[in-house]
Amino acid sequence: MSGKIYLVATPIGNLGDISARALEVLREADLIAAEDTRNSLRLLNHFEIKKPLTSYHEYNKIEKAYQLVREAQTGKMIAVVTDAGMPGISDPGEALVRIAYETGTEITIVPGACACVSALSLSGLPTRRFCFEAFLPSDKKERAAILHELREETRTIILYEAPHRLLKTLRELSEYLGADRGLSLVRELTKLHEEVRRMSLGEAVQLFSAPGGEALIRGEYVLVLEGRSPEEQDREKKAVWEALSVEEHVQHYEAQGMERKEAMRAAARDRGVSRRDIYQALL
Repeated sequence: MSGKIYLVATPIGNLGDISARALEVLREADLIAAEDTRNSLRLLNHFEIKKPLTSYHEYNKIEKAYQLVREAQTGKMIAVVTDAGMPGISDPGEALVRIAYETGTEITIVPGACACVSALSLSGLPTRRFCFEAFLPSDKKERAAILHELREETRTIILYEAPHRLLKTLRELSEYLGADRGLSLVRELTKLHEEVRRMSLGEAVQLFSAPGGEALIRGEYVLVLEGRSPEEQDREKKAVWEALSVEEHVQHYEAQGMERKEAMRAAARDRGVSRRDIYQALL
């Protein structure tokens, strides 16, 4: 007899957002694995669900995943929940999914709320293409590497941040991405004090750095940032070329194996001038 593992999405704020199917699975489950059993117990008590709970978190995600798989293989129905939102998104659920597939254990999903997608939809920024970075790493070297990558990212960027680290992260983002980069600061999604602030990174830093500004920081945040625009890329490229003399610019392409005329044509295109202008400057 074979059981099944269910990844069950739970509300990110408003308990009314839980689905009828999620409640059905939680009521029928033989065991519920939760990221934080205390948080999940409040949810279960609210809906008068009495089921055995076990912890499944970052520090036991591999060992416990194998235990949950073994339970499912004996025919039990296992429900997996995170503190809020979708298991596997910025939480240890992804390890369980991988191990379930490796062991041939049946696994499915009960979809529902996800803070990442909810904030993106509410942000007012482009939604067709986006990247999700969750929480930036605490390691300085790794964090700097990711921030450098995000500087070149043209898609809408989504980050999570805790209130006590928000101002530091905003300052770093402003330094790497530029103070003019557009931002939607989304907090307390689906809760009583839900709020979306639309501003630039520089304006956000100024707001929260001002006297009394840190008192405005409350709740968990989703940061939705504009991607790097083509105009911004063009401006930076043009600035790089204008820092070179015309001769240096042409030599740059000749060093790549271009003939002189081809190199002049490429330099003219970069600078937004005619090849005749390049020729005159080289005389």
